[in-house]
Amino acid sequence: MTPRRNERALVRPHVVTGGRAHPTRNVFDLVTLVIFNGDLPRAGLSPEKLRIVELCRGGPLSVAEIAGHLGLPVGVAKVLLSDLVDDGHLTTRAGSAEGRQSKVQLLQEVLDGLRARL
Repeated sequence: MTPRRNERALVRPHVVTGGRAHPTRNVFDLVTLVIFNGDLPRAGLSPEKLRIVELCRGGPLSVAEIAGHLGLPVGVAKVLLSDLVDDGHLTTRAGSAEGRQSKVQLLQEVLDGLRARL
């Protein structure tokens, strides 16, 4: 009997992470930037980890962006990312406070504009 499509979707994240549900380090949030750390040997990396390394070669990406590109839940992406950071393939940097401040300022301006129209 072959598994139905939904059953396969439930098994895949478990298989991709080797059965782990939590990353080895808890330093990732959705806006943590992941940065390619240079060319290290990629032998033994899973297809998903190779895809992450290739994605990050193009420039820093957030955890949420990587999960979206892979089509995997964020928790699964965090487990894979922590492995790649531990191996030295990637480094992380917290999202900039300046970037968050500009988003807050933009949202405030939108709110002010909407209030002015009412």
